[in-house]
Amino acid sequence: MAAPEAGSPGGGDDCLEEDEDELEPGLDEAEAEAEPEPGSGAKAAAGARGAVLTRRGITLRVLLRDGLLEPARGVLSIYYLGKKFVGDLGADGTITWQETGQVFNSPSAWATHCKRLVNPAKKSGCGWASVRYKGQKLDQYKAAWLRQHQPNAPATDESLASEGEEDEPPEEEEEEAAVAKAPEPAAAKKPEERSKKQQCKSPAEQPAAEHGPAGKRPENKPRVPVRYCTLGTRDSARNPQTLVEVTSFAAINKFQPFNVAISSNVLLLLDFHSHLTRSEVVGYLGGRWDTNTQLLTVLRAFPCRTRLGDAESAAAVEEEICQSLFLRGLSLVGWYHSHPSGPALPSLHDIDAQMDYQLKLQGSGNGFQPCLALICGPYYHGNPGVESKIAPFWVMPPPEQRPNDYGIPMEVEVAYVQDGFLTNDVVQEMTLLVEFYKGAPDLVKFQELWSPDQTYLDKLKGSLAARTPKDQSFTHVLEQIYSLLKHSS
Repeated sequence: MAAPEAGSPGGGDDCLEEDEDELEPGLDEAEAEAEPEPGSGAKAAAGARGAVLTRRGITLRVLLRDGLLEPARGVLSIYYLGKKFVGDLGADGTITWQETGQVFNSPSAWATHCKRLVNPAKKSGCGWASVRYKGQKLDQYKAAWLRQHQPNAPATDESLASEGEEDEPPEEEEEEAAVAKAPEPAAAKKPEERSKKQQCKSPAEQPAAEHGPAGKRPENKPRVPVRYCTLGTRDSARNPQTLVEVTSFAAINKFQPFNVAISSNVLLLLDFHSHLTRSEVVGYLGGRWDTNTQLLTVLRAFPCRTRLGDAESAAAVEEEICQSLFLRGLSLVGWYHSHPSGPALPSLHDIDAQMDYQLKLQGSGNGFQPCLALICGPYYHGNPGVESKIAPFWVMPPPEQRPNDYGIPMEVEVAYVQDGFLTNDVVQEMTLLVEFYKGAPDLVKFQELWSPDQTYLDKLKGSLAARTPKDQSFTHVLEQIYSLLKHSS
């Protein structure tokens, strides 16, 4: 499988501790657990154990057996590039990741898996230097065991255990950085309660929660985009709505790690949704991911017909969308939202949200799977002509030596595929959207002028014209929907 080349400079550094994890439980441990000879004292037994058991053979089972660790839920954690992973320590020395219930046999296996979700180019996990037990790194417990059972052995340079991990900040720094982040979705706060079905909910929850109560009009004050290189380290005082220019893969001499094809019906429906209201909207993207060709195909848009801040109705709508995805044999492959009067560029909040969603979509699998974000700017006067700007982006993790930086918003090149006809699903969704926003205070008044010679309805028609299917026999259907819009507003 092709892995993104967008990895950080430290991605190829293998840890000296790595080999130790991969061998557990090994011959050393088996010999160490053998019963001492009859008549030998505890001290002799300890000495024999220390003589046989090398640093490589000290596993979680050994530390559990000798009382340095105790099995419990939620006592293991990993902090990596601003992300926190929580695991349960089993009595048999296995680790259960709370997010998905996956079981790992060693700290190395768990750390490598989690780190690759954030940074697909990461080659090793440096498990004993990365995994913490009750806040303290596991390699410190390993060193304590050696001091207890091999008091006469030469001192070990404990810093070697953390080689390759010096770029990861201590727990306190990570938690301070988390304060500067946007709050995580509710589904992420209690990972042990998430079912497989619930996992497809998260992409709509956070954008919906961000933008306040229903009917709130966006600020008219223009937001000036900034370049990523000017951001620096996370700053809690920085406005999370700051827009950031996207970076092309070519500009940093990288290849885009996956290909994308988007159906024209997807663009038509999300563009229509974005035009209806002066408030931000959000929705899901359904499609398929082909690991052989590394092609992400976006086949269906699922608008969230909810008022922002209405968590109760949002849950019902999301459940309906999950069912629709399942019935159509589609997977959740991304999300979209609108910037009604601003440019189609991600904000700092959007970047953090997208990084979270990329992680969540990969959390249940062992391989790399992309998550695509689309931003639609329907009424930004900086757009050329009447066509809305729809911008796809993906977030690359920050360099490992700068884990408290923001993720890097990357411009994604896509192939747009014109559908043969307008499906009944799309027509039904458009009709339901018109009915949902009917009479709303933030509904766009389509009979009013958008420009000196065009109404908002003319503007909508012009934008959708670029996204229509090959078969033009549906034109009368769209005219009926446009007529409904006139009466609604």
